[in-house]
Amino acid sequence: MNDLTNLFKLFTDENRIEIIKRLIDGETCGCTLIDQMPITQPTLSYHLKMISSAGLSNTVKEGNWVKHHIDLKKIDEMIEFLEELKNREVISCKS
Repeated sequence: MNDLTNLFKLFTDENRIEIIKRLIDGETCGCTLIDQMPITQPTLSYHLKMISSAGLSNTVKEGNWVKHHIDLKKIDEMIEFLEELKNREVISCKS
């Protein structure tokens, strides 16, 4: 459950949501993201580290570049959790 909590926390920040959306479009590095975002490079690095630390993205180092891509299995886990939550049996309290 702690892993899911950390994944859902990522979606509490507008910049991280935008970064995640861009990463889902394809593997990329911070140098291409920074040109598309209204944030500074240190802020982008901070958010990329949070996304990676939570396990939502994987990184691959290619020369001087670090490429990021979203682990879609983690997105599937989040969706599965929400579906299970949505489909839980309603238990009413009767006095």
